[in-house]
Parts: sequence; structure tokens; C-alpha cells
Amino acid sequence: MNKKLARILVVEDEYMLAQEVAGAITDAGMIAVGPAANTHDAIELVKNQSVDAAILDVNLVDELVYPLADLLKARRIPFVFCTGYDASSLPSRFENVICCEKPINIRQAFKSLGLL
Repeated sequence: MNKKLARILVVEDEYMLAQEVAGAITDAGMIAVGPAANTHDAIELVKNQSVDAAILDVNLVDELVYPLADLLKARRIPFVFCTGYDASSLPSRFENVICCEKPINIRQAFKSLGLL
């Protein structure tokens, strides 16, 4: 994936963190899609825009991001989870997905997505 053309979906319900991640994506010469603060909005972005990869917060206020992760997986769009929870708490169907701890290390996320 050419990082200069990469469109990275940001799904994060904490406004400041979402802006920080989106800014880091832009600073790296990529395009931030979103950010989306809930699963519904994020799914609409995936359905209506080109997305090359995604950075997903697991717990979004009162919902989990797993329906979106299932959609991304079905479309073979790479993604990483970012969460304050232990990776072992993720459903087994996501056992091969990289899980970045919060606070997110954006370089680690980019590297996990093959962007560095």
C-alpha cells in the first residue's frame, strides 16, 4: 500500500484522541477518513468512501466496534484495534488482528497496517 495514497478510517469516540489520530495521519501524508464516533457512522463511511485501512477504538460509548470490524474483514480492509482493554478480551475471530494499547502509539499502528 502506498502510504501517500492511503485513506485511513479513524473510529474513536473521544474527540481529542480522534483529532490527534486524524492529524497524525494527515501529517504522515495520508488521508484521514472520518473520524467516526460510532459504528453506524463508520459503516456508512466504509460503504460510501474508499478506505484502505482503519484504526478502531473497541469500545464506543455504549457499543462495541465489532460489526464494523466484521465488515472490514469481509472486505479485506486491514485494521488495528486500539483499546485500554487486554487483547485477550477480543472475540476469537479477531485473534490475528493487531491490538494497540491506549494511549495509541501512532507509529506502531502505522507499522501494523504496513504503512511504515
